[in-house]
Amino acid sequence: MPRRLLVTAALPYANGPIHLGHLVEYLQTDIWVRFQKLMGNDCRYFCADDTHGTAIMLRARQEGRSEEDLIAQVQQEHEQDFADFGIEFDNYGSTNSPENREICAKIWTSLRDKGLVKEKQVSQLYDPEEGIFLADRFVRGTCPKCDAPDQPGDNCSSCGTTYSPVDLIDPKSTLSGATPEEGSALHLFIELEQLHSFLEEWTQKSGALQPEIANYLKGHFLGDALRDWDISRPSPYFGFEIPDYPGNYWYVWFDAPIGYMASTQQWCDRTGEKFDDWWRSTDCEVHHFIGKDITYFHTLFWPGMLKVAGYSLPTKVHIHGFLTVDGEKMSKSKGTFVRARSYLDHLDPAYLRYFYASKLSSKIDDIDLSLEEFITKVNTDLVGKVVNLASRSAKFVRKTGLSAEYPDDGGLFQQAAEAGEEIAAAYEACDYSRAMRLIMALADRANPYVEEAKPWELRKDEAQAERLQDVCTVALNLFRQLAIYLTPVLPQLAKQTGQLLGEPITRWSQAQTPLVGTPVNQFKHMLQRVEPKKVNAMIEDSKEETGEGAAAASESQESKSQEFVDKWNDPGDSLEAEPLADECTFDDFMKVDLRVARIVEAEQVPDARKLLRLKLSLGGGVYKQVFAGIKAAYDPEKLVGRQVVCVANLAPRKMKFGVSEGMVVASGPGGEEIFVLSPDEGAKVGQRVH
Repeated sequence: MPRRLLVTAALPYANGPIHLGHLVEYLQTDIWVRFQKLMGNDCRYFCADDTHGTAIMLRARQEGRSEEDLIAQVQQEHEQDFADFGIEFDNYGSTNSPENREICAKIWTSLRDKGLVKEKQVSQLYDPEEGIFLADRFVRGTCPKCDAPDQPGDNCSSCGTTYSPVDLIDPKSTLSGATPEEGSALHLFIELEQLHSFLEEWTQKSGALQPEIANYLKGHFLGDALRDWDISRPSPYFGFEIPDYPGNYWYVWFDAPIGYMASTQQWCDRTGEKFDDWWRSTDCEVHHFIGKDITYFHTLFWPGMLKVAGYSLPTKVHIHGFLTVDGEKMSKSKGTFVRARSYLDHLDPAYLRYFYASKLSSKIDDIDLSLEEFITKVNTDLVGKVVNLASRSAKFVRKTGLSAEYPDDGGLFQQAAEAGEEIAAAYEACDYSRAMRLIMALADRANPYVEEAKPWELRKDEAQAERLQDVCTVALNLFRQLAIYLTPVLPQLAKQTGQLLGEPITRWSQAQTPLVGTPVNQFKHMLQRVEPKKVNAMIEDSKEETGEGAAAASESQESKSQEFVDKWNDPGDSLEAEPLADECTFDDFMKVDLRVARIVEAEQVPDARKLLRLKLSLGGGVYKQVFAGIKAAYDPEKLVGRQVVCVANLAPRKMKFGVSEGMVVASGPGGEEIFVLSPDEGAKVGQRVH
């Protein structure tokens, strides 16, 4: 029977862009949700922007606009980044929504009715230069428990202890750098200690938490009385004013997790679903994906609130570690603090989806984005092992389609089918790294089959036509199995596979049955290799320089640019003789498939005034005949063996002297002044020219 699953990821704060560290969580969650849907489960993914707090208020003030205008713009940017990374939410909302205000009020009433709210005088830090009380995030200092320096005002990222900003040693305002003064005001608190026995039972015995998290909570918090939770902030503050406490607002950590519920409510209102079927149901699982830095809020405060208000408790809280880049914290000066949009400007999102999947496990360990490993892993696994199976076989059965019966493959398809259960178990456990290892092991068994069968050799012998069809049928079915197993991670590759073989990938069980007797459509490019220069460009674009250093760098660059212009002051005769063509789109350009080719034959064409007949090798037994108008400029014998650039996907053109299947790239006005372009040393036959 299908499971019903409600899944959330932590809400990104509306005061900044999405970056690669954030994406660990949203991609981890998206992969799990896609897997569940592929298994036939009714799984829904909800998220929202976290929009309240002093930080939003101050930024809006600095930018001279309303908080509502600011958060609307940021939400649009967030949603676009997520969409471009293939992250699909069933609903993406905002904590500044009427649905969130309404549910906050309901939960607040429940807390009040149970006698959990009390009033208490609170010492607060005041910034004398800015003239405001400082929210937790605007204070940094040394942790009062473990002495870790440069910690925020609410909890220590080193030891996990929560505290009040006034407890910090040597606190400083992050707004002005001033040493804050201590003041006081009345705040509302939730008495968590009244829920101690429930929280101890739930954290230790429900199975909702990873063992290391349950042990951590027991050792650090549940062994002593739980501290009261400060739940209000005085005006000025951007948020929801507390109905029975005018002039005070719910602290952002109160209404932020309730945003999960408000986003669900919006989806229910849109689809006709019933809210209680998802948040007050014994047959609906609730799964939260969060980073380890917000463990305390999601494993003590949040389940306590849900319990008191009578909502479903989390079935599982999946907690992950942080991201490092090349073994270090992300750095703006080094260019490793990469925004999602900066990544997308240079690289295919499929690369990062796969790399993160290859690193993520069910543990809470940090993961490292080694840029060298990133390039190698994607190129070796996805391009070299997976896509390679399709690119080396699909073109040979374009006309015949797949064999009517599945050929004998020595048990390869059956072995891969049997591995499906183990791969599914790894996905279910969020052990994606194990799932990727199992899938690549299948690819390692499939590729030798193609290497030994050599379909590019079989195609030369008409007597081997049936054998060629069988070999390609096996290769494409093994490729399709891999694509099905990789669908949660690489949805675009799954879509392309469905288009190639004429059957969309919609179910995990499709990996159990081979496709036979069906047409094969034209193979289209699926994944390019990662180019190191693009990774380097992304890092360079992500570097931030400030002050005199930035000005000096800018001046230096301007000077170098002028030197370059002066040195290479090329004349404009050629451009004047042949002006630039009309502008084309990037998509138009990408339709042209330029490849490195080698001239293996070159000869005169009788009765042709301008043409030479060239036979070009693209590697792997693939050849193209091209008639090139370069006769006046080149001796054919001297062209043999030379690498050239070929337009490889040009529609064949029937000429008087035969069929031309492509074009070599050249420059010049024509006649004796024509110059065939060649790739630089090191280029390999068959490589795409970008």
